[in-house]
Amino acid sequence: MLLHIPKVLTADEVAEFRRRLEGAEWTDGRETVGAQGAKVKHNEQLPDTSALKAELSAAVLAALKRNPTFFAAALPRKILPPRFNRYAGGGEYGFHVDGAVMHIANGEHLRSDLSCTLFLSDPDAYEGGRLIISGSPGGRGIALPAGDALLYPANSLHRVEPVTRGARLASFFWIQSLVRDNEQRRMLFEMDTAIQKLTLDGADEDAVLQLTCVYHNLLRHWSET
Repeated sequence: MLLHIPKVLTADEVAEFRRRLEGAEWTDGRETVGAQGAKVKHNEQLPDTSALKAELSAAVLAALKRNPTFFAAALPRKILPPRFNRYAGGGEYGFHVDGAVMHIANGEHLRSDLSCTLFLSDPDAYEGGRLIISGSPGGRGIALPAGDALLYPANSLHRVEPVTRGARLASFFWIQSLVRDNEQRRMLFEMDTAIQKLTLDGADEDAVLQLTCVYHNLLRHWSET
């Protein structure tokens, strides 16, 4: 399931992020990938040791926490602290698949069920830089408005096209979900969305209650705590 989540960050928050990132000290993005990824990755990242990275990462996590669509779709159990990257001057990331298990801290690890890209530059600020996800409907590149996020399965083969003008700024991170299976997670999200709409439309309360019970019992059956 590919899901466009609009307005994770407000316009003011995006402007502040960009202001802070303009003066940032970037490092070679290949420092955070394995040997295979390093062959096709050509971008810049905020170092994991950067105080700015830690501050902005906390702000992204706070924004995600208040976003009900993100929670309903991802059902997060763990989130890798968000990182930040910059593509410019032909920077790109060739086709790759994200690592299955990632180190968080203090010996803790995360299974990457979902990937998320939070766009910090509007599409008209750069040329190229589209996110290409193999097998996605239409096969077209994705470039969302600044502040919007794209959630997609972490096992997807994907790439970022070369940026030939301007700069593409984004935050990216991975999620271990309470529900490991993508199809089960998709069905739960669709059911949750339908329940919310039926409630707003004033549907029969007993029927909505019954559907809500089914949702929670499926979540109880499929979730890993």
